Amino acid sequence: MKESYKRLISGIIYTLIFIVSLETYLSFTILTFIFGIICCYEFNKISQQKGKSIYVFFSIIYLYFSYAEFYFNSLNDSNSFFNDSKDTLLIISIFLSIFLMRDLFSSKNLSKFLIKKYLNFIFYLASSFVFIYLIANFDGKFNPSLILGCFILIWFNDSFAYFVGKKFGKQKLFYSISPHKTVEGFLGGLFFCCLSASLVSRFVNNTLSTSEWLMIAVIISVFGTLGDLIESKFKRVSNVKDSGRIIPGHGGMLDRLDSIIFASPYIYLFLKLS
Repeated sequence: MKESYKRLISGIIYTLIFIVSLETYLSFTILTFIFGIICCYEFNKISQQKGKSIYVFFSIIYLYFSYAEFYFNSLNDSNSFFNDSKDTLLIISIFLSIFLMRDLFSSKNLSKFLIKKYLNFIFYLASSFVFIYLIANFDGKFNPSLILGCFILIWFNDSFAYFVGKKFGKQKLFYSISPHKTVEGFLGGLFFCCLSASLVSRFVNNTLSTSEWLMIAVIISVFGTLGDLIESKFKRVSNVKDSGRIIPGHGGMLDRLDSIIFASPYIYLFLKLS
């Protein structure tokens, strides 16, 4: 089977599984947790780490925030301690993401990377799945169309960045980390992602205005691309081509979710401020 067909079929299956999970709060929560565990496994491989502590950390963080959010929402109670813990996680996650962006412009050897692996894991990977969950449950109720809209924007951005870059890409975006990414591909992804914001606001989720969805589209395109580059940096430092092979033609789950993983804290911050 040609690589393009394999990529298309596996992408459709992955998309359908995600959309079906949005039918209920429980199925979405469980699938997000499963995706997170798979990403933990792949992050373990990339960071050359052994043991099960990473799975324990992820489970505690994800289950705490998901259960507490569900519990206090069911009581219609805005618990100040829990709200403070969400804000603290958000601040630290964004603060760490700034250092990860800085690392794109510096040369790090493997030993320095491994020293930071737990910090990277907790506030880069684990916290991101918490924010994916919190976006879907923003304003105290399960709103599947909100997180679906975010994923649709990501799919538009990634797909058109790939096709535009392949067809017209000449100027390299970040050759030392990802030699196939081009400036033309990034701009194509950004353009079509912003165009799709209007479709999302009209046909997927109308609780946010078109201008708000347009801002989310910009956030997703910019920070999603940075997330892709950062994951590429992790793999390059560890001399790994793909994070896994669970999705034929796409690589691992971490390869497929790297955009939303890095962008989710910024999307959540925008929702809080809007």
